[in-house]
Amino acid sequence: MPKTPASLPAADLARTVVFAAFIAVLGLFPGLYLGGSGVPIVVQNIGPMLAGAILGARRGTASVVLLLALTAIGLPLLSGGRGGIGPFIGPSGGFLYGWILSAFVTGLIVGRLRKPNLAWLLLACLAGVVADYVIGIPYLGFYTGHMGTAFVQSMVFVPGDLVKVVIAALVASVVHRALPGRFTKAGARSE
Repeated sequence: MPKTPASLPAADLARTVVFAAFIAVLGLFPGLYLGGSGVPIVVQNIGPMLAGAILGARRGTASVVLLLALTAIGLPLLSGGRGGIGPFIGPSGGFLYGWILSAFVTGLIVGRLRKPNLAWLLLACLAGVVADYVIGIPYLGFYTGHMGTAFVQSMVFVPGDLVKVVIAALVASVVHRALPGRFTKAGARSE
């Protein structure tokens, strides 16, 4: 069966790059520092959930890795204009690494669905946030020297992240309804 333009490698690359740029744009919103953890509350962490929920595990993860690689070489793409190695070795480093797992886990769940609906997208995005916390909280605990403190300080993120889960699932639901089968496993089989 001939490849459609949407299934060509160039289209995959374009989606990956565009989504990395989208996540960078979300970094224009400055972070809000609450408590003493040194980890800001940001809008940008909705990006990996959206990347996984819309692009799937492979392309979604690639877009996050691209963004983080560009950030690591010095581009100020993170919230508040942060860039370079500093954010990766500071208190928020684990949450940045967690973005990779977040996009992967979210995309893995969505990619297994024949027809993503809102309930499954909510679950996938929630799993993505949990994946971010699985890396971010232990890293913060290592950084601060106390796991319990890191866990308690990280709870300030939960209400906002739950709102982001709902927003990401709603946006992904709209995209999947507008472009049925384009990003799901069933769509990949038909291309």
